[in-house]
Amino acid sequence: MKTNLKYGDLFDPMMRRRAHVYIRRKLGLYGNKSYAQSGEDIILRHLFDILGVAFPSYLDIGAHHPIHISNSYLFYRQGSKGVCIEPDPSLVADFRRKRPRDTVLGVGVAIQPGELEFFVMSASTLNTFSEEEALHAQTLGHRIEKRLCIPVITVNEAFERCSLVPDFVSIDVEGLDEAVVSSIDFDRFRPTAFCVETLTYSEKGEGKKKEIIFELFSRNGFFPYADTHVNTIFVEESRWRRQKS
Repeated sequence: MKTNLKYGDLFDPMMRRRAHVYIRRKLGLYGNKSYAQSGEDIILRHLFDILGVAFPSYLDIGAHHPIHISNSYLFYRQGSKGVCIEPDPSLVADFRRKRPRDTVLGVGVAIQPGELEFFVMSASTLNTFSEEEALHAQTLGHRIEKRLCIPVITVNEAFERCSLVPDFVSIDVEGLDEAVVSSIDFDRFRPTAFCVETLTYSEKGEGKKKEIIFELFSRNGFFPYADTHVNTIFVEESRWRRQKS
């Protein structure tokens, strides 16, 4: 792909996108494998390609595993870095070993800072600070393996741990997603995109959408860009309009 770019072209949105595609092809960053639950990372990659962001930074809240079912690992693999928050002590060491560029925090995220009881489930993807969620998982055949006392910070403190406002934020905090989103200070922190679990858990895929999350993002200037049934990607409207103009 020939670019023949001049300095003035860098101020033209179309030419910036052409240059971005050229760079990514040269770096071998196309032909992506998804590491997320339902291809959310590929959708985000496409979004940032449109916006001309080669190496988006991230804040991954409830990161769970450094590679598997991860919304951020694809970007780490391509050269990005960010902050990953995972309260399960048994998973934190694995993060630090496999993703040394990232800042890894072994805490949870809640409305108030302090300490909360953390339920370690037989299926680690269901680990939660919500006793209601843990008991619901038990009715579906899962077990509470351990109860741990884990320090928690607010979502705004999590943003403050990032050197800059991240390009995207992934939120997966079983049972506390609405509470965490509702406590974000959108006046201070406005990432381009959020990926949030918006479906209640069900073994048979019969969960219900958490409508309050859609209302919260709409009220704060974000629109649903894509939905994978379990997760929804929200994009800041003003950022999207700027690239379209």
